[in-house]
Order: sequence, then C-alpha cells, then structure tokens
Amino acid sequence: MSADNYTIESRVQLNDGETYPRFGLGVYVTEPGAETYNAVTWALEAGYRHIDGAEWYENEESCGKAIRDFVERTGTPRSEIFFTTKLMHNKTDPAWVEHCVDVSTQKAGISPDLYLIHDPNGGPEVRAAMWEGCCRVKDKGKVKSIGVSNFGVKHLEDLLAGKPKYVPAVNQIDLHPFMTRNELVAYCESKGIVLEAWAPLVRGLRFKHPVVVEIAEKYKKSPAQVLIRYGLDRGFIVIPKSTHKERIIDNANVFDFKLEKADLDRLTSLDEFLVTDWEVSTVP
Repeated sequence: MSADNYTIESRVQLNDGETYPRFGLGVYVTEPGAETYNAVTWALEAGYRHIDGAEWYENEESCGKAIRDFVERTGTPRSEIFFTTKLMHNKTDPAWVEHCVDVSTQKAGISPDLYLIHDPNGGPEVRAAMWEGCCRVKDKGKVKSIGVSNFGVKHLEDLLAGKPKYVPAVNQIDLHPFMTRNELVAYCESKGIVLEAWAPLVRGLRFKHPVVVEIAEKYKKSPAQVLIRYGLDRGFIVIPKSTHKERIIDNANVFDFKLEKADLDRLTSLDEFLVTDWEVSTVP
C-alpha cells in the first residue's frame, strides 16, 4: 500500500509473513493503573489498533486489561489489535526469554503479538542467546513476531553472522527528522527489517523549529501531526505517546494528507543526531 492510501489501520508486511499496524500508541513511562488504562482505551476508541508496551514500563497489566475490556465491550476481534512488549534484562540463557514472555503474558492477560529485545546491552554472546530465546518462543507460538530495539548496525551484523533461524522483523529505534540514522535505516531496509520510530514526536523538543512550523502551516496541520506523518511517509511504524485524550485523537488525524517529497527531504535535512532519551546503538 502506498503512503497515499494509508489509513489508521494500514499494516506493513513483516519479513516473517505477518503484518503489523503502521500506527500505534506508545506507553513509555505512562503510569500503571488509570493513566495507562485510559490512554489505551482512548486510543482504541479513536481507531488505534497497535499498543506498544514493555516490561520496563511496568504497565503491561494496565495495557492488557484495557485491550481485553475494549474487545469485550465492542466485540472487536482480539486479532485486530496488536500488542508489543519487550524483554527488560538480557542474560546468557535463552530459556530466560521464554520465562519473561510467560510473565508478560500472565500480567497482560493476552499474548504479545510482537516481542522485542529492548536493548543491545550485554555483548555479542548475550545478544545471540537472547535472540535464540526469541526464536524459540516464536516457534512455540507464544508470540507472532520477534524483533529488537535500539540495535545499531554492528549489533545486527553480529546477530545475523550467527545465521539465526529468523531475522529480526522490526528494529524499534529513536528515529525522526532530527535523528535520521541514514546508515542504520539503509542497513535495515537491505535486510528486510522494518523500522519503528519510538519517539516520532521528538519528545516535543522541536515543535517550534521554524521549518517544522512552516511545513505545518502549509498543510494546515500541527507540528506533531507533521512529525508523525514524516515517519509514515518514510515507511516507518510510528508510535506517538500521549496520555491526553484530545492529543491521542489529534495524533491520529494524519491520514488525510501526505508530505510532498520536497518537504520530506527538507525535514530529513534537519538531522542533528538529537538524542531524545537514551542512545545505546553503539554499545559493544
């Protein structure tokens, strides 16, 4: 599907044959309990079909309950809602991954659709062991798809050099006009690894950048909507975060326009390697 025809439910084909929504809600540092539950509920009511959580965020239970309650209340098939969670600690035993998946599943009350290694820390042998564990849980049907997060080119090269059964389906990274990671993007695309932007809104740090403001005025959109659309038009999965109902709805209002190539290129030229939170893509 071309970017011209994207809708809130549009999916991207993954290298394992599964599909995944291009647009979703991130719940990073969203408080467990009512804050997370409400944000996920509002997102689902607004048409979102992808919720990105993590063991680290300590809100898997709230995410799962909101999804389960929405499914029960609306009759929406569970298969139409996609839930991501992530491995928090990397260890040397592949069996650790299955244990963590089981714990996350128990907390959420639903099985993860996508399971990611949250970071590359630990070194090549540890990463290989954790990836072997991911391959095992996929083979057992405990998750549909597996991938990584915050991995750099060297991490992926090391991983693939071991000829694992599966290539990561997704690499979720800090990715936006002010952090374009051209080499990493090109590498992932060459390996069929879909890029997912975990901070498409740049944490709000560049909403007032003159180029972003100018382009937003041109399309009669907000800076946030332009930044989200940028990620979509680059072919990335985007998971903007908000806990405010109005912003959750506004963030989804990005499917009635498309950035012209000149504007897309202009935004890409703003790269300044802006780290919005943490940067571990070069750890050994």
